[in-house]
Parts: sequence; structure tokens; C-alpha cells
Amino acid sequence: MARALPGDDLVRAPTFNATRAITVGAPPERIWPWLVQVGVRRAGWYSYDLLDNLGHPSARRIRPEWQDLEPGDVLAMSPDGKHGINVYSLDYPRSMVWGTPGDTTWVWQLDPQPDGTTRLLTRIRARIRWSPTSIAFSALLEVADFWMIRKMLAGLRERAEQNVTSGEWQDTWQPANASS
Repeated sequence: MARALPGDDLVRAPTFNATRAITVGAPPERIWPWLVQVGVRRAGWYSYDLLDNLGHPSARRIRPEWQDLEPGDVLAMSPDGKHGINVYSLDYPRSMVWGTPGDTTWVWQLDPQPDGTTRLLTRIRARIRWSPTSIAFSALLEVADFWMIRKMLAGLRERAEQNVTSGEWQDTWQPANASS
């Protein structure tokens, strides 16, 4: 938890700082496409779909039409697709940073392990400006973060591991902006 991750410097002195991790029985290249396609009206968030995907089931397969993600894109978190979190940076297949510098970052770090697994870390850092509304939001964030992120990590693991064991993965897949 004390380890520095990409994007940590974008939110100084956060009032909310949560790091979660899980080991996934797949290499980073097989987890990455699941992360790239998240969002409302896309693959969902692999969590509690009733709460975070408008009741629609999260995707159970990689969708090519959702694989193009670039810095500056918005990962939708609202039904109209206009509100969400900005993609700040992508380093295929190692890290993604989403957020708004100075306010919030959501980082994904994929660390390959010697045994072929991946340690998948996520960190949310936020600088909450205190007001009566923000106190309620902060309390909700504290409670919801643990359960929602835990479920999302488990959903990512399930999908990536199922994908590996079923042999459905195409080893030649790479995002268009990946360097060789």
C-alpha cells in the first residue's frame, strides 16, 4: 500500500486513498482488454450491475468495438454517457490512470509474476473539498468503495481466468496504440 503507483503525484494530500489488489491467474495482456472496455453502456464494471450498470449484465466476453481507448476519452458513469472519469494515461499492458489531476485518480497497475499470474492493483485517490454534500458523498465513498471494488476485482479475475482456461483468447490481440 505504501508503494508509489503511476498517477499518485496527480492528487497531492488526498482525503481518500484506497489501494486494493488481487492475484489473477492470467498475464497482464489477458486482463488489459477487460479493463479497457469498462463503463456504463459498454462492458459495465463487473461489479453489482444493478447499482453500477443500470441493471444490465456486465460483459462476459471481449468486445472489439470497445477496445479503442485513448487519453482524453471519458469512461461513462452516467446513463447519458456524458458524465464519467477521464482517461489520463495508458501504458499497455502495465498501467492505466483515470481521473482529473488535483481532484481524483483511479489507477490500475498490472504486475506480471514469475509464475505467469498477475498482481492486479487498483488505487483511488481523491481530494474531497468539505461541504455538507461532500461529507455525505465521502461517507458513501468509504462504504461503497470496499464492496464495489472488491466485487469488480473478483469479476475481472473470473473473466480473465475463464478466458485463459477456455482457450477463447487470441494471443495476437493488441490495442492499436500499443508499441511493439
